[in-house]
Amino acid sequence: MPIIKLKNYSCNFKFINNHKDKTIIFSNSLGTTYNMWNDVVEIISSEYNIILHDTRGHGKSTNTKKELTIEELGEDIIELIGYLNMSSLTFCGLSMGGLIGQYLGINHPDKFNKIIIANTASKIGNEQGWNDRIDYVSNNGLYSILDGTAERWFTTDFRNNHPEIVSEILNEFKNNDLVGYCANCAVVRDANFQNEIQKIKSPTLIISGTDDLVTTIEDGNYMNQKIQNSKHVHLKAAHLSAVELANEFASNILNF
Repeated sequence: MPIIKLKNYSCNFKFINNHKDKTIIFSNSLGTTYNMWNDVVEIISSEYNIILHDTRGHGKSTNTKKELTIEELGEDIIELIGYLNMSSLTFCGLSMGGLIGQYLGINHPDKFNKIIIANTASKIGNEQGWNDRIDYVSNNGLYSILDGTAERWFTTDFRNNHPEIVSEILNEFKNNDLVGYCANCAVVRDANFQNEIQKIKSPTLIISGTDDLVTTIEDGNYMNQKIQNSKHVHLKAAHLSAVELANEFASNILNF
């Protein structure tokens, strides 16, 4: 897993060359690392080359800023695929990664032949809620919101039946750099594509979780109505559907 110096940060990424005709790049959710995609990647590697990366300020990717923007994170992707000399990719992002996918679909349609946006919305939450979270974790640390994070990310059944997976994901969450996490909270706070999402022309797959209280089925329906060439599927999962239902999530990628 090399770390390369890009214009604004050091990017931790992995390129898995399966010698396929198609390549997909994954973008993690707020507070996770690219390891959240491990089970999905294992399934789809029969069809795709894979690019994984830790979003700036997550995992082993660095960050020097107090606040980041969706434009910066989107352009990070463009710089990374430029470094790898790739285009005509499939993009797949979940939650904050789904916001990045919307930015890319609107601003760089020539780079991506398909867009997959999961457990996301054209606007996630509100300014006060994100400012409250930034203030709270700044004063109390990421450890202080572990229980609430687990409840938002996974259904009760999954938490009870797969505690080891939940523990692994939460361990990576609490080990994130606090400044990096808060900088990315600002990304989600400020990103708003409600008036632009109809500009996405690439074939777009929208994945929603039936038990996701963060980004709801209704949020998915809104995007589906606005994006002309889109399909909306529902998985019986909470916010991290790619972890909770990796097989179903991967099947939807392969069938798209």
